Amino acid sequence: MKVIQQTQENPIANVYVAETKDGKRFEFVESTQPPLTIREKWVIVISTLHGCPVDCKFCDAGGTCNGKLSFEELSFQVDYVTRKRFPGGDINTDKFKIQFSRMGEPSFNINVIEFLLKIPERYRYKNFIPSLSTIAPVGADAFFEKLLEVRKNLYDHNFQLQFSLHSTDEQQRDDLIPVRKWSFNQIADYGERFYTRGGRKITLNFAIGKKHIIEPGKLLEYFDPQKFLIKITPVNPTCKAKKNKIDSLIRPGIYNYGIIENLRMTGYEVILSIGEWEENKIGSNCGQYINNIKDLSTGDSYSYQVEDVDGGR
Repeated sequence: MKVIQQTQENPIANVYVAETKDGKRFEFVESTQPPLTIREKWVIVISTLHGCPVDCKFCDAGGTCNGKLSFEELSFQVDYVTRKRFPGGDINTDKFKIQFSRMGEPSFNINVIEFLLKIPERYRYKNFIPSLSTIAPVGADAFFEKLLEVRKNLYDHNFQLQFSLHSTDEQQRDDLIPVRKWSFNQIADYGERFYTRGGRKITLNFAIGKKHIIEPGKLLEYFDPQKFLIKITPVNPTCKAKKNKIDSLIRPGIYNYGIIENLRMTGYEVILSIGEWEENKIGSNCGQYINNIKDLSTGDSYSYQVEDVDGGR
């Protein structure tokens, strides 16, 4: 397999498109967190599936899926950028994070577990943070049990687990994420088991559109603020969000929102995670998928040139 395309080089983030021998493509991302440099924090966001069978209403990568990425395809993504940025093999950054959240629901691919097991022996780093984001689909129980074992045996205090909920209204949640999912009670039960005292809290993620419903009282019925935190993010300007008329509540330059204050008053730690708006233009944010866009410019996103590399076409 080889990298055939990437967005024009940028110190904030880069998107890479890889192609397998049989012509399947997948994307991965590297990013920093300005004003931090790559020596302070470096994030690699990798794909786990060739596409995604979940057709979330604001994700450009979903709707079709051509299979799971193999162990070799998972590791290729990390190997490619680590060789590029740290050719000596020592990942010289204070925080090195791998996020399983580009293309695909990771719990549909058991190879993710094997890769997580091999990371400590494959890479040399100072401080590693594994991060996995999931919608908690029904039928993936075996994956989550193995994930719990991996966390206990290898990543006791540093594993970042995120459940993407997007709404506390069950009907709206089903509309936004149209597959069978764990109930809040099931997520809470698993989160209680996954959480380790003194470790990272379990993240409940809400990409908030203007019409999305978030009721702090309902969250409090299931999720202990001592073990769960809330992350609020924008709905990124994807083609799918535009098609489904989902406008983000979170806007550039605005940091005070009533829902955040209400959640904090209920006792939750709340993170407003906005990031760099330039990433929308690059196409590196969650839900964006540059390889599926024919007209790369949608006004607010996908405006960076995609260049052929390594013999790409």
